[in-house]
Amino acid sequence: MSETADLKVFITTTVATCGECGEELGRSAWITLVPDQGALCLSCADLDHLVFLPAGDAALTRRARKHSALSAVVLRWSRARKRYERQGLLVEEPALARAEEECLADAEARSRCREREAERRAELDREYVQRFVARVRELYPGCPPGREVEIAEHACRKYSGRVGRSTAAKSLEEEAVRLAVTAHVRHVETTYDKLLGRGYERWEARDEVAGTVARILIEWETVRGPDLDAAV
Repeated sequence: MSETADLKVFITTTVATCGECGEELGRSAWITLVPDQGALCLSCADLDHLVFLPAGDAALTRRARKHSALSAVVLRWSRARKRYERQGLLVEEPALARAEEECLADAEARSRCREREAERRAELDREYVQRFVARVRELYPGCPPGREVEIAEHACRKYSGRVGRSTAAKSLEEEAVRLAVTAHVRHVETTYDKLLGRGYERWEARDEVAGTVARILIEWETVRGPDLDAAV
């Protein structure tokens, strides 16, 4: 593990293939570059839970970055200028929400918040999400109420290429749903993002939190009875 400069995400100008999952990403794919593996999609790079904040509002960007344990600079090659140009920042959604709250005095920030929420709703396939929700609840009956909706909506966003958009997930295969739940637990219930933000390699950070992830998944796979709930 070593302290690193800013994480970088590149928007490709040519056809790309993920070096880990083998997915054909096409043009304008969002990737990271990893030694010995080449291009990785955001899902394989464990950055797919981050949201995009376009460049342009320095105050909002500064606050979102400050509040986000993990962030990445988004770059795209400019053929005209022959250089990579910054497009914006990927940050954790709660960090962006907090930054927007701090900028509420700015009417433009309020408008951006509404637009982002509208885009989020538009990219969700409601029927598919509801089936995904039911499958999560079936496989993880001990999952805290409401988490199954959060997991499904995150996994099924159309633009992202996340696990929920895969063929296996669309047929609600157990392994695909398990991957989505595991990713949620790793990002939300552990210090995984903070470790990545401190410069840990993905495998190092995953090893650090593996025990916590396994314990929580076992708990979520167990039906919580009323007596147990009352005792907690």
